[in-house]
Amino acid sequence: MNSRLDKHHLLLSLVVPVFNEQETIDFFIEKISSVFSQEEQLTVEMIFINDGSTDETLERLIKRQQTDQRIKIVDLSRNFGKEAALTAGLDIASGEVVVPIDVDLQDPPELILEMIQLWREGYEVVLGKRVNRSSDHWLKRVTASWFYRIHNKIASPKLPVNVGDFRLMDRCVVDAIKKLPESHRFMKGLFAWVGFKTACVDYVRPERIAGSTKFNGWKLWNFAIEGLTSFSTAPMRTWIYIGFLVAFPSFIFSIFILFRVLIFGIDVPGYASIMVAVTFLGGLQLIGIGVLGEYLGRTYMESKRRPIFLIRQIY
Repeated sequence: MNSRLDKHHLLLSLVVPVFNEQETIDFFIEKISSVFSQEEQLTVEMIFINDGSTDETLERLIKRQQTDQRIKIVDLSRNFGKEAALTAGLDIASGEVVVPIDVDLQDPPELILEMIQLWREGYEVVLGKRVNRSSDHWLKRVTASWFYRIHNKIASPKLPVNVGDFRLMDRCVVDAIKKLPESHRFMKGLFAWVGFKTACVDYVRPERIAGSTKFNGWKLWNFAIEGLTSFSTAPMRTWIYIGFLVAFPSFIFSIFILFRVLIFGIDVPGYASIMVAVTFLGGLQLIGIGVLGEYLGRTYMESKRRPIFLIRQIY
């Protein structure tokens, strides 16, 4: 029998990054209290990582902490981004099982009880998998679909489709992630990279309980680039083939021009054809330099070995 079935008490750490979420905090805490109120064999700690909020998020958390000792607040020195905030939460979490979860309640806390049951059956990672993306607008659904397809074709390991950060992780998984040293972190990729025995729980993602998302199209685009370049060198390698496809027809055309000049005399090229060739090749070169620059920039930033985040205070 799995030893986990014999455990009479379990410490669950909820890792909750927050950035300007003053409108959702009370709803979230009340929901957590409601879901786990009858679980006598389960202790919950809520680790809120305040990622440089400029509204009253921190003040509301401190006020709630005065009457709820399950709340721990990690106040970062500035906004470092959600990936860094997740990393901070995983470093602080002390539970036997750890669950990153969004404060907007789009990740249903009720699902955690089902995840714990699968954990007791021997799974070390239990993913929350969205069965559809009906709560997202059309463009986000399409671009998300493209991202997963492209990433899983060119990168390794493959990302589980329609799975976000919401998942249950055993302590051994969290300890493995904490050993990964990179500064620029794509957490979905790191979660997939460490592996371990995995199960899935399907759910339909509801609308936000309050407030608005802090991700816009530009941030999502940069996030996608971060994911593709973190776990694949294929974008760089692609330019070898693009260069060949451009150079080979140019070589054949130059031979054709040489023979035509030798047979028919001097050929005066047209201005339009020259401009098309120059601008086309110039554009390809700039794109290629941009791809190389992306990887070089990542190498440069990693070489500095700056900390992923800085903590101003822990409450």
